[in-house]
Amino acid sequence: MGTAALTYGEQGGEQGMRMPGGWWRSKSTPAKVETYTRWTYHFFAVFEVVVFGLPVLAQVPLRFSGWLFAALCGHALLSTATASRAVDWTRGRREQPLRLMGTLGAVTALFAAATLLVTDALPADSESLGALGSLATGAMGVGVGTITLGMRRRRWMAALVAGFAVGCLALALLLHAAPDDAVVAALALMLFPGFMAFAAAFSVWLLNAVYELDEARETRARLAVAEERLRFGRDLHDVIGRNLAVIALKSELAVQLARRERPEAVEQMIEVQRIAQESQREVRDVVRGYREADLGVELTGARGVLNAAGIACEVRGETAGLPAEVQSALGWVVREATTNVLRHGDAARCDVGIRVLEGRVVLTVENDGAESGGVEDEGVENEGPANRGAAGAPLEGRGSGLAGLRERLAAVDGTLEAGRVRKGVFRVVAEVPLAVNEATA
Repeated sequence: MGTAALTYGEQGGEQGMRMPGGWWRSKSTPAKVETYTRWTYHFFAVFEVVVFGLPVLAQVPLRFSGWLFAALCGHALLSTATASRAVDWTRGRREQPLRLMGTLGAVTALFAAATLLVTDALPADSESLGALGSLATGAMGVGVGTITLGMRRRRWMAALVAGFAVGCLALALLLHAAPDDAVVAALALMLFPGFMAFAAAFSVWLLNAVYELDEARETRARLAVAEERLRFGRDLHDVIGRNLAVIALKSELAVQLARRERPEAVEQMIEVQRIAQESQREVRDVVRGYREADLGVELTGARGVLNAAGIACEVRGETAGLPAEVQSALGWVVREATTNVLRHGDAARCDVGIRVLEGRVVLTVENDGAESGGVEDEGVENEGPANRGAAGAPLEGRGSGLAGLRERLAAVDGTLEAGRVRKGVFRVVAEVPLAVNEATA
């Protein structure tokens, strides 16, 4: 991956941030679902005016159509405001918009009643009856669906739908409609509102479920870190706890022997010194094992974690026979790259490849989440040969993750390149020689 490709990636990154869809791709999955839910109900208000309101202007007499259309537009605006407040309440950002919900319910009922009264005032064979029936159905559907967003109990939702049905039936009977016709009309008018209420309940459930899943994933990550810390603490305790107890006992024995001027005190202190040196060596072994990463284990873990997160991961190449220092260095690259794919962006695919070329091991990690992130933490974007110090040394102001990787690779004469290679694709390439110099190893 050359400098030209990374330069293109830098320009592509700037253009990507300026694209109209950049704000959408930068959102997390729960935020996308919330935005989709919110704007869906805003669209319903527009849908109400266009689909149900415009035919009224064309088919209903002018003495009724003007104020009906104006009232419908006001109803749509009120529905939009109520939906926005209801979504905020669902996420715990606002109090439940009871006043707005009550106002919307009253306005919806009055508008539906007014529409039915206009229908009764027109001749039975009027061509406007169909448009007026659709107008009442649409207004009740949008109104009931929006109010349902601000409810949690299904009984209340069912009661709301049933209340509108009973109200339509009662009004139809007051207008001297035949009982059979009144029942059929009331049920027909409530099909769309009932569907909208169900859709609202499902939307709220889906939104809360997505946020809960995201919180569960973060909790799982924190638990994994805490478990690793506990494991490290247990290892240290097992290594040095017993040795410290022996050192304390032998030191106390040496003090007692020294007070008695016994020559055995020197032997006891020599033993203390030996145990202390042994403890130091064991602690170093524990820390070294904690810091080192096995490439095969990291590849297996990366594939499992990415697949669990809904990111298709394919691993190509073999790790058998690679030196331990090479596997450790490349294992950390896999771990850091996987973390960044999960933490940034919304990648759908991640490919990991391992090749041995002319005495060098080449590890490539490529994902398609560059437009919305999917890259290293601060300063990782467009890190290529042009932005890299001598011998892969980290530059000031760059991401700590990238700097740490370069330090590990520099210890085995390795190099690291990272940047966008084409639109939406981010690639990390690490190269490590098979024959590690003794001086650097």
